[in-house]
Amino acid sequence: MIGQAVIPAPPLCDFVELLWYQEGAPPAHRQERLLPQGTVELVVDLWNDEPGCVVCGPHSAPFLLETYRRRRVVGAHFRPGGAFPFLGMPASELHNQVVSLDDVWGAGACLLRERLLEAETVSERFHLLEQMLLARAQGSLARHGAVRWALGEFCRPSPTRTVADVTSQIGLSARRLIQLFRQEVGLTPKLFCRVQRFQSVLELIHTWREVDWVDVALACGYFDQAHFIHDFRAFSGLSPTAYLAQQGDQRNHVPVLA
Repeated sequence: MIGQAVIPAPPLCDFVELLWYQEGAPPAHRQERLLPQGTVELVVDLWNDEPGCVVCGPHSAPFLLETYRRRRVVGAHFRPGGAFPFLGMPASELHNQVVSLDDVWGAGACLLRERLLEAETVSERFHLLEQMLLARAQGSLARHGAVRWALGEFCRPSPTRTVADVTSQIGLSARRLIQLFRQEVGLTPKLFCRVQRFQSVLELIHTWREVDWVDVALACGYFDQAHFIHDFRAFSGLSPTAYLAQQGDQRNHVPVLA
C-alpha cells in the first residue's frame, strides 16, 4: 500500500490535522476494526464508485471497514471539533455514523470527487481538497471560544483537570457547555474525554516494548482494573490482551482475521 500525508496550510491546519492518500492492492484480511478517536474523517474513493464519498462521524464505538477491494483513496482527518464549520449541521447528528457525503454536501460531493478524479498527481489532489474545503466553509471558520478552550484542556498530553474543573472555569453552565460541545465536537465532554483516555492507552501500547496492564492503566488515569477493562472493551470491542494479539501497524486499525 502506497501512502502519503501532508499538513494543510493555514488557516485549514487549525481544523484539519492531515490530508492523506492511499493506493494499492487489498490486504490479506477482508475487514478491519476501526477504533474510535472522537474525530471526523472525510473519505473520497477514487477507484470504486461505491461508496464514492463518505463522512465518518465522531465515533465512540468501534465499527468494521471492508478492505477486500483495491484502494485509491484521498481523505481529510479533522482535529477534534474541526469538521464543524464544513458540515453545515451539528456534529452530533453524525455520532457513530458513516454517511454518504451527498447527504451532507448535496451536489458538492459529486463535484469534489469529479475534480479529484481529474487531478493528475497526489499533490494536485491535496491542493484541490484544501481549496474545496475552504470554499465549503464560505469564509466562516469561527468556533465557539468555550469549546475551543475546553478542547485545549482535554487534549493535553497529561490532562489533570476533570470535566467539572474545566466547566467551572469557562463561565457557562454545564448544560450549556454540553450543548455547544455536542454541536461542534459531536460527543459530550465526558464521553470525549473517555475516548481520548482510551487513545492514550493505545499510544502507550504501541510505544512500550513490554506491556504491563496495571502500569498502563495507572499511567492513563484509571485507578482500578475493572474500570480500565470496561472502557477498553466498550471502545474496542476487544479485551486488552486480544487487542495486543491482533493489533496491526496502525493502532486504530485492527485486522479482523476470520
